[in-house]
Amino acid sequence: METAMTNARHLPQTGWRRWIGDASGAFGDLGVFLPLMIGLLIVGAYDASGLLVSFGIFAIATGLIYRRPVPVQPMKVIAALAITGAMTAADVMASGIVIGVVLLVLGLTGLVSRFQRLTPRTILLGVQIGLGAQLILKSADLAGDDLWFGALLLLALMVFQLAINRVGACLVLTGGAVIWGMATGSAALPETPFALHWPNVDFPGIAAFWRAAETGVLPQLALTITNAILLTVAISGDYFPQDRNRISARNLALSSGGLNLLLAPLGAVPMCHGAGGLAAQYGQGARTGLAPVIFGSVCIAFGVMAGPHALAWLLLVPMPVIAALLAYAGCQLLNVQRLGHLRPACLTIIAATAVTSVLVNVVAGLAIGCLAEFLRSRLLRRREALQPARGQ
Repeated sequence: METAMTNARHLPQTGWRRWIGDASGAFGDLGVFLPLMIGLLIVGAYDASGLLVSFGIFAIATGLIYRRPVPVQPMKVIAALAITGAMTAADVMASGIVIGVVLLVLGLTGLVSRFQRLTPRTILLGVQIGLGAQLILKSADLAGDDLWFGALLLLALMVFQLAINRVGACLVLTGGAVIWGMATGSAALPETPFALHWPNVDFPGIAAFWRAAETGVLPQLALTITNAILLTVAISGDYFPQDRNRISARNLALSSGGLNLLLAPLGAVPMCHGAGGLAAQYGQGARTGLAPVIFGSVCIAFGVMAGPHALAWLLLVPMPVIAALLAYAGCQLLNVQRLGHLRPACLTIIAATAVTSVLVNVVAGLAIGCLAEFLRSRLLRRREALQPARGQ
């Protein structure tokens, strides 16, 4: 798989451009991060300091371990269930512990690496395209009545990148929108007193583990293994082929599992990596682990200083900006080249996987893709078996 972003001739690689690229790319995944974080804080049952500080620790650790812009995102299934009230804060904490243990087991036993070897490239391409389409559709929902404005911001983001080699586009867009909102009176700086807020350490009861296992752990694990591990490994291998041994399925499972297990008692929502975030950060110019370190440091500082007032600060970012950033991540995932060189049977599998991922979910798309690949392989073996007979 090769995307247009892999051509790095016009992207910042050294000097001040690399630093600005990492700073801009650090915030390229806000389209996924902000809606989920705002939703969790609006519920009111979650400690803002615990959420932000733990997120920051996870991001910094990821940057130091992989030394590339490997993203950190809230686990979407668990976050969605928490936002809708289907899971309590204790259930969310328990799910992080359970998922952390499972990912550690998958990494230590090598099962996740075996699953990676058995997953055909066509299925991952289908999941990638389906995920890109999902992000674009979700961005339209976020924009709401301001859809035209969000589309205009997306266009401006892309044009801005082309104009200055993709350096600083995300920073300019986000910062400019916040400043414009305050200048026009549509937004104002929250009047919150300065104070230090530290996360509360807690541990869920046994009942929470049962509820977590029954409600969200299994569907989240399927999505995490597919999107946060296998697809992230595939895309990072295209962006950073020299780091394939370090950014591997086994290592991503171990880092996600260990950090979730460690941070869950701080009140963290379960976290993982993500293909969409990687595409967005890379597209915004991030090339090194400095990007997640910057983002993690901001999250920690924000969580400690803002604490319970964090929601008011996060709401300063206009929703059309969030929608534009989310749509940009989707466009990056859709930018897949060399599909024209694949056989019609492979294209059919990719299309079936992508469409099912959009219409149902990624797990269903993965299942349909595996079924289609199985049928294709059986048909190929049957044809090969018939060829000698025809020759006789």
